[in-house]
Amino acid sequence: MSEITLPSVTTATGDLWVFGYGSLMWRPGFEFEERVPARLVGEHRALCVYSFVHRGTPEKPGLVLGLDRGGACRGIAFRVAEKNRADVVAYLRAREQVTSVYREVMRSVWLENDARQRVPALAYVVDRGHVQYAGRLSLAEQHRHVVQGHGQSGANRDYVTATVKAIEAEGFRDTQLHQLATMLHGDAHSLHAPAPDDRDGR
Repeated sequence: MSEITLPSVTTATGDLWVFGYGSLMWRPGFEFEERVPARLVGEHRALCVYSFVHRGTPEKPGLVLGLDRGGACRGIAFRVAEKNRADVVAYLRAREQVTSVYREVMRSVWLENDARQRVPALAYVVDRGHVQYAGRLSLAEQHRHVVQGHGQSGANRDYVTATVKAIEAEGFRDTQLHQLATMLHGDAHSLHAPAPDDRDGR
Protein backbone atom coordinates (compact mmCIF):
# COMPACT_ATOMS: atom_id res chain seq x y z
CA MET A 1 0.00 0.00 0.00
CA SER A 2 1.24 3.46 -0.83
CA GLU A 3 2.37 5.46 2.16
CA ILE A 4 0.53 8.51 0.85
CA THR A 5 -3.13 7.58 0.59
CA LEU A 6 -4.58 11.09 0.74
CA PRO A 7 -2.45 13.29 -1.52
CA SER A 8 -5.02 16.09 -1.41
CA VAL A 9 -4.83 16.44 2.37
CA THR A 10 -1.72 18.59 2.05
CA THR A 11 -3.14 20.87 -0.65
CA ALA A 12 -6.67 21.36 0.69
CA THR A 13 -7.51 24.77 2.12
CA GLY A 14 -8.52 25.66 5.64
CA ASP A 15 -7.40 24.37 9.00
CA LEU A 16 -6.80 20.66 9.50
CA TRP A 17 -8.13 18.55 12.38
CA VAL A 18 -6.03 15.56 13.48
CA PHE A 19 -7.50 12.80 15.67
CA GLY A 20 -5.15 11.37 18.29
CA TYR A 21 -6.02 8.19 20.20
CA GLY A 22 -2.63 6.84 21.35
CA SER A 23 0.75 8.53 21.69
CA LEU A 24 -0.53 11.61 19.84
CA MET A 25 -2.68 12.30 22.93
CA TRP A 26 0.37 12.79 25.14
CA ARG A 27 3.09 13.62 22.60
CA PRO A 28 1.58 15.23 19.50
CA GLY A 29 4.93 16.61 18.34
CA PHE A 30 3.44 19.32 16.12
CA GLU A 31 2.13 22.85 16.48
CA PHE A 32 -1.62 23.21 16.91
CA GLU A 33 -4.11 25.99 17.56
CA GLU A 34 -6.66 24.07 19.59
CA ARG A 35 -6.93 20.79 21.49
CA VAL A 36 -10.43 19.38 22.04
CA PRO A 37 -11.67 16.05 23.46
CA ALA A 38 -13.40 14.20 20.63
CA ARG A 39 -15.22 10.99 19.75
CA LEU A 40 -14.88 8.95 16.58
CA VAL A 41 -17.62 6.45 15.72
CA GLY A 42 -17.00 3.36 13.56
CA GLU A 43 -13.58 2.33 14.87
CA HIS A 44 -12.19 1.56 18.30
CA ARG A 45 -8.76 1.86 19.92
CA ALA A 46 -6.93 -1.48 20.13
CA LEU A 47 -3.42 -2.83 20.67
CA CYS A 48 -3.60 -4.42 17.25
CA VAL A 49 -0.29 -3.45 15.61
CA TYR A 50 2.97 -5.35 16.03
CA SER A 51 5.71 -2.76 16.49
CA PHE A 52 8.91 -3.51 14.60
CA VAL A 53 10.49 -0.04 14.96
CA HIS A 54 9.26 2.36 17.67
CA ARG A 55 8.45 -0.10 20.48
CA GLY A 56 9.90 -3.39 19.32
CA THR A 57 11.90 -5.19 16.64
CA PRO A 58 10.99 -7.81 14.02
CA GLU A 59 12.65 -10.41 16.26
CA LYS A 60 10.86 -9.22 19.43
CA PRO A 61 7.78 -7.24 18.36
CA GLY A 62 6.08 -4.89 20.75
CA LEU A 63 2.48 -3.73 20.43
CA VAL A 64 1.11 -0.29 19.61
CA LEU A 65 -2.36 1.08 19.13
CA GLY A 66 -4.40 1.28 15.99
CA LEU A 67 -7.96 2.18 15.13
CA ASP A 68 -9.71 -1.08 14.25
CA ARG A 69 -13.17 -1.51 12.81
CA GLY A 70 -16.29 -1.35 14.95
CA GLY A 71 -17.36 0.56 18.02
CA ALA A 72 -16.21 4.04 18.92
CA CYS A 73 -13.12 5.77 20.27
CA ARG A 74 -12.63 8.76 22.55
CA GLY A 75 -9.49 10.77 21.99
CA ILE A 76 -8.20 14.25 21.21
CA ALA A 77 -8.77 16.38 18.11
CA PHE A 78 -6.03 18.88 17.33
CA ARG A 79 -6.74 21.86 15.08
CA VAL A 80 -3.76 22.72 12.87
CA ALA A 81 -3.54 26.12 11.21
CA GLU A 82 -3.82 26.10 7.42
CA LYS A 83 -0.30 27.51 7.06
CA ASN A 84 1.11 24.48 8.93
CA ARG A 85 -1.04 21.83 7.22
CA ALA A 86 1.57 20.47 4.79
CA ASP A 87 4.35 20.39 7.40
CA VAL A 88 2.18 18.60 9.98
CA VAL A 89 0.98 15.99 7.48
CA ALA A 90 4.58 15.36 6.41
CA TYR A 91 5.57 14.97 10.06
CA LEU A 92 2.72 12.55 10.77
CA ARG A 93 3.52 10.44 7.73
CA ALA A 94 7.16 10.18 8.78
CA ARG A 95 6.10 9.20 12.31
CA GLU A 96 3.13 6.93 11.68
CA GLN A 97 3.92 5.38 8.31
CA VAL A 98 7.43 4.01 8.83
CA THR A 99 6.20 0.60 7.67
CA SER A 100 2.87 1.71 6.07
CA VAL A 101 0.83 -0.31 8.57
CA TYR A 102 -1.86 2.38 8.76
CA ARG A 103 -4.34 3.74 6.26
CA GLU A 104 -4.39 7.51 6.23
CA VAL A 105 -8.08 8.49 6.21
CA MET A 106 -10.45 11.34 6.92
CA ARG A 107 -13.08 10.53 9.52
CA SER A 108 -15.91 12.54 11.06
CA VAL A 109 -15.31 13.18 14.74
CA TRP A 110 -17.61 14.82 17.27
CA LEU A 111 -15.93 17.55 19.28
CA GLU A 112 -16.80 17.38 22.95
CA ASN A 113 -16.89 21.13 23.49
CA ASP A 114 -19.70 23.65 23.92
CA ALA A 115 -20.44 23.69 20.21
CA ARG A 116 -20.55 19.87 19.94
CA GLN A 117 -19.87 20.15 16.23
CA ARG A 118 -18.82 17.39 13.87
CA VAL A 119 -15.63 17.95 11.87
CA PRO A 120 -13.59 15.89 9.39
CA ALA A 121 -10.28 14.81 10.93
CA LEU A 122 -7.16 13.07 9.69
CA ALA A 123 -6.79 9.68 11.36
CA TYR A 124 -4.62 6.59 11.06
CA VAL A 125 -6.57 3.33 10.82
CA VAL A 126 -4.85 -0.07 10.87
CA ASP A 127 -4.49 -1.91 7.56
CA ARG A 128 -5.87 -5.37 8.34
CA GLY A 129 -4.02 -6.83 5.37
CA HIS A 130 -0.60 -5.72 6.64
CA VAL A 131 1.86 -8.25 8.10
CA GLN A 132 1.98 -6.17 11.31
CA TYR A 133 -1.74 -6.42 11.96
CA ALA A 134 -2.03 -8.29 15.27
CA GLY A 135 -5.77 -8.88 15.29
CA ARG A 136 -7.46 -9.65 18.58
CA LEU A 137 -4.83 -10.88 20.98
CA SER A 138 -5.69 -12.15 24.44
CA LEU A 139 -4.68 -10.01 27.40
CA ALA A 140 -1.93 -12.53 28.22
CA GLU A 141 -0.55 -12.29 24.68
CA GLN A 142 -0.64 -8.51 24.79
CA HIS A 143 1.19 -8.56 28.10
CA ARG A 144 3.91 -10.84 26.73
CA HIS A 145 4.60 -8.60 23.76
CA VAL A 146 4.53 -5.37 25.78
CA VAL A 147 6.94 -6.76 28.36
CA GLN A 148 9.45 -7.82 25.69
CA GLY A 149 8.99 -4.80 23.42
CA HIS A 150 11.73 -2.16 23.18
CA GLY A 151 12.45 -0.06 20.11
CA GLN A 152 13.74 3.26 18.85
CA SER A 153 11.22 5.21 20.94
CA GLY A 154 11.84 3.23 24.12
CA ALA A 155 10.14 0.55 26.20
CA ASN A 156 6.74 -0.70 25.14
CA ARG A 157 5.51 -0.67 28.75
CA ASP A 158 6.20 3.08 28.95
CA TYR A 159 4.04 3.63 25.85
CA VAL A 160 1.11 1.77 27.43
CA THR A 161 1.50 3.52 30.78
CA ALA A 162 1.71 6.99 29.24
CA THR A 163 -1.38 6.35 27.12
CA VAL A 164 -3.38 5.16 30.12
CA LYS A 165 -2.37 8.29 32.06
CA ALA A 166 -3.44 10.47 29.13
CA ILE A 167 -6.81 8.70 28.97
CA GLU A 168 -7.33 9.12 32.71
CA ALA A 169 -6.44 12.81 32.45
CA GLU A 170 -9.37 13.18 30.04
CA GLY A 171 -11.69 11.62 32.60
CA PHE A 172 -12.48 8.23 31.09
CA ARG A 173 -11.16 4.66 31.03
CA ASP A 174 -10.22 2.10 28.41
CA THR A 175 -11.00 -1.22 30.10
CA GLN A 176 -8.50 -3.46 28.31
CA LEU A 177 -5.65 -0.94 28.42
CA HIS A 178 -6.27 -0.36 32.11
CA GLN A 179 -6.22 -4.10 32.79
CA LEU A 180 -2.92 -4.38 30.97
CA ALA A 181 -1.47 -1.38 32.84
CA THR A 182 -2.46 -3.02 36.14
CA MET A 183 -0.60 -6.19 35.11
CA LEU A 184 2.47 -4.15 34.14
CA HIS A 185 2.35 -2.26 37.44
CA GLY A 186 2.22 -5.60 39.25
CA ASP A 187 5.31 -6.74 37.32
CA ALA A 188 7.22 -3.63 38.33
CA HIS A 189 6.15 -4.02 41.97
CA SER A 190 7.25 -7.65 42.09
CA LEU A 191 10.63 -6.78 40.58
CA HIS A 192 11.28 -4.34 43.44
CA ALA A 193 9.79 -6.47 46.20
CA PRO A 194 12.25 -7.78 48.80
CA ALA A 195 13.22 -11.43 48.48
CA PRO A 196 11.29 -13.73 50.82
CA ASP A 197 13.07 -14.63 54.04
CA ASP A 198 13.82 -18.34 53.75
CA ARG A 199 15.76 -18.82 56.98
CA ASP A 200 13.03 -21.06 58.37
CA GLY A 201 13.49 -23.40 55.45
CA ARG A 202 17.22 -23.91 55.79
